[in-house]
Amino acid sequence: MFKRVMSLIAALGAVIATLVILPATTAAAAACAPAWNASSVYWGGDSASYNGRNWSAKWWTQNERPGTVDVWADQGSCGGGTDPGQPSGFVVSEAQFNQMFPGRNSFYTYSGLTAALSAYPGFAKTGSDTVKKQEAAAFLANVSHETGGLVHIVEQNTANYPHYCDGSRPYGCPAGQAAYYGRGPIQLSWNFNYKAAGDALGIDLLGNPWQVEQNAAVAWKTGLWYWNTQSGPGTMTAHNAMVNGAGFGQTIWAINGSIECNGGNPAQVQSRVDKYRAFAQILGTTPGSNLSC
Repeated sequence: MFKRVMSLIAALGAVIATLVILPATTAAAAACAPAWNASSVYWGGDSASYNGRNWSAKWWTQNERPGTVDVWADQGSCGGGTDPGQPSGFVVSEAQFNQMFPGRNSFYTYSGLTAALSAYPGFAKTGSDTVKKQEAAAFLANVSHETGGLVHIVEQNTANYPHYCDGSRPYGCPAGQAAYYGRGPIQLSWNFNYKAAGDALGIDLLGNPWQVEQNAAVAWKTGLWYWNTQSGPGTMTAHNAMVNGAGFGQTIWAINGSIECNGGNPAQVQSRVDKYRAFAQILGTTPGSNLSC
């Protein structure tokens, strides 16, 4: 009996030892801090993310890139991506994002974009690696066009603001007649679009549309909502256009239709196409066919 008990104790000890030495490979990855911005001032203890890693400032710093100077302490990888700088498998790294938008407004953070991706898990993750990169490039190219390179958070022509309230809708415009102007990466506008986007995302955007200009993740989610679910004046969503091979030109139809397509404004179309080609090149892929509309 004594020998049996001792054998059980030894076996239990071996199991415990095995559990102790197992590496913590399944632990959840740290969340990414707000993306580092060259123009921002950071004080000792402030955090920022850059190239898929979190960094902590040791003392006051500005325009000193994390990883290149001693002022930043490396706090480890973040975001859960298997490739450093590409959280959750996103095909665009933070370095590529910064290359695409060198003069962007600090509001449009990379971490805000990657935080929004969970709302539409099929975005830039459907099809081959080429298709995934093409969709990401197409989305960001249109976003760049709509916002002047991620510079503008809100529509610049304030005279248009009162025009985006469709009073015939049963829910009206509870935030005010002039509250539903263009905001965010695809310039979400009109009370019915704020209502639909808010319902889809579980956010009260009809009652508080200002969230789109105050929260980067919310702003990016509204852009992804339109891209993935709305065909606008086109015949398909921009997401479907890219993953089903219809081409970049159909994304322009989904966003602005005949205002630009079919000769409506060829210069604007060409601007979008040029940006798409440039972004596809940054991501190391080809733009495909059917680029214009």
